[in-house]
Amino acid sequence: MNYSLIVRTAMVTLLSGLITVNLNAQEKRKLTLQEAVLLGIQNSKQVKLNKSRIDEAVAAVQEAKDRRLPDVEMSGSYLRVNNPNISMKNSKTDNSGGSQEQRDMSVSQALYGMASVSMPIYSGSRIRYGIEASQLLEKAVRLDAEHDQEGVVMNIIDAYIGLYKATRAVELMKENLEKSRARDRDLSNLEKNGLLARNDLLKAQLQTSNYELALLDAESNHKLACVTLNILMGFPDSVQPEADSISLDNQASLRSVEEYEQLAIQNRKDLKALQVRRQAADLSTKSVHAEYYPSVGLTAGYVAADIPGFLSVTNAVNAGVGVKYNFSSLWKTKAKVQQSLAQERQLEVQTALLGDQVKIGISKAYQNYLLSVKKIDVYATAIEQAKENFRITKNKFDNNLVTTTDLLDADVSLLEARLNQAFAKADALAAWYKLQQTAGLMEAPNGK
Repeated sequence: MNYSLIVRTAMVTLLSGLITVNLNAQEKRKLTLQEAVLLGIQNSKQVKLNKSRIDEAVAAVQEAKDRRLPDVEMSGSYLRVNNPNISMKNSKTDNSGGSQEQRDMSVSQALYGMASVSMPIYSGSRIRYGIEASQLLEKAVRLDAEHDQEGVVMNIIDAYIGLYKATRAVELMKENLEKSRARDRDLSNLEKNGLLARNDLLKAQLQTSNYELALLDAESNHKLACVTLNILMGFPDSVQPEADSISLDNQASLRSVEEYEQLAIQNRKDLKALQVRRQAADLSTKSVHAEYYPSVGLTAGYVAADIPGFLSVTNAVNAGVGVKYNFSSLWKTKAKVQQSLAQERQLEVQTALLGDQVKIGISKAYQNYLLSVKKIDVYATAIEQAKENFRITKNKFDNNLVTTTDLLDADVSLLEARLNQAFAKADALAAWYKLQQTAGLMEAPNGK
């Protein structure tokens, strides 16, 4: 009995079983592009981070508004003291010319409490400027969040299209590999019958080996594409997403590059955020200028004290108007104003730089989209040419008019044409969405 053959057979059976179990453990889930984007937004860590930043900005606005409210302070103390020497001298004048009486007292404890209320009336409009600036900064944070969400959507689209391309590459490589193996069997029979040179058979087998290596690379890229999309959508590794090719259809109309530039100025969230921050910086400068002015407020207070055997104070209520002016602001505020103006200039330059980057980005995205659309037509023609070339070359090979090398070259050309055609439409869709993102026209999917 051939025990080595039995062992090899058992190992192959075991490995096949393990592979089958692993494949069954993978939960396949077919997704449209809209579904993938919605899931990605729901589970995006960047979106959740921006939500917390918005909450922080909202709290900052409320903090600025709270500065209009009165300040209320209360304090009190109970003190134990030693036996101090306290002498109260009372001057008394009698009919005979006057005398002086001295009283000695013993104090061992003291108790007092105070309450005060102050209400700002005028502070050089610092409070108003602070509220308005905080509200503008909150708006800027919300715009930043919308801009970041567009980036999240674009990342998901890229990952989805990458998965689609990887899937198509695996499918085409498997199909071509099966054809190549079938051809090897036919050529092997010809070689056994002396109708084909051994070298030609080896060339065909070598190309089959190259196809096997290419399939391994394609499968590795497919696994990586699945992992990437799963991470973006918040799926576990046990899920194997499948891209729906129907969702790759795109029938949107194309505007001119000048229109896209104008739309970007109107709709880009990052541009709007910078413009809002410039307004907030202007208000901050005005708030710093307000430090040159005094602060006026209403004040009120209550004091109560009790020192047993010595002093008792109750119902000591006071109210009035308080004025506060920091004379050091006359020479300290100038530097603050210069710093605030410098920040305004920085934001102005950043806005101009971003505007230039937007124009360059739109031109690049626009040209990439046009190029992708043209490639679709070129690849459609190329695949027809490659099919016809392979058919003619195969007929000539069957009639011994061309070499095996010519047949293999025609097969490779057909495979490349099919891969290029499969990728062309996906690349055009990715370029389209990139153009929409650059122009600030990326819309949240409706899931339809």
